[in-house]
Amino acid sequence: MEKWQGKVAIVTGTTSGIGRAIATQLVEAGVHVVGIARREDRGRELESALAGKKGRYYYLTGDVSREEDVLKSFEWIKENLGPVHILVNNAGIMRETGLFDGETSMWREVFDINVMGLCMMTREAIRVMRANDIVGHIVHISSLGGHLVPPARDANVYFASKFAVKALAETLRQELNTIGSQIRISCISPGLVDTEIMDCNLDLKNFSQLLDPLKSEDIADMVLFVLSRPLHVQIHDIVVRPVNQSI
Repeated sequence: MEKWQGKVAIVTGTTSGIGRAIATQLVEAGVHVVGIARREDRGRELESALAGKKGRYYYLTGDVSREEDVLKSFEWIKENLGPVHILVNNAGIMRETGLFDGETSMWREVFDINVMGLCMMTREAIRVMRANDIVGHIVHISSLGGHLVPPARDANVYFASKFAVKALAETLRQELNTIGSQIRISCISPGLVDTEIMDCNLDLKNFSQLLDPLKSEDIADMVLFVLSRPLHVQIHDIVVRPVNQSI
């Protein structure tokens, strides 16, 4: 991770769970991390908790589904910290509603954050990297539910959004190859993780209680692993399951 020390990383969705763990481990490794999330009280608390570490954590209140928030965030980073080297697209939500009787607003919210927000953040990060000749790294946090559809009721379009994330990672890899870019793209797909998102679906929560689910720190470990590989190595797709998870 030495090559990233003192560099700027953006991590979305840092006010709980996986995003918080990723931001923490990056700061401890000497990276300057900008966390973009919606819950300001938690964001400020994390700023205080990470004060005095090897790197530094900066919190920005923002909703990645809103293009104006995305653009304002990148402008602030440019003016105050410099160019971005790492982007971790972690922000994601699940809404408990079905397909045959679901609410359009809930479907739209899931796609806006899980897919459109990821696309806008990625576009802006790559623009910065290319403009500054930076061999950067993009990491998408997807889900095992982006490879198969678990039997979880009322997950509505969540798994479809995660299939989209996996496809977007491969599409981006191909697009970057066509222009000869050395920017790397990795997609990490966790199985059941003990985070707040489990509270959004009773089937997943009950299933996780039968296992020893992954911890947020396990996924943060994977992020640092892919970032720490030599620049000629691209780890494109990782699936991480708890032991004995049957799907």
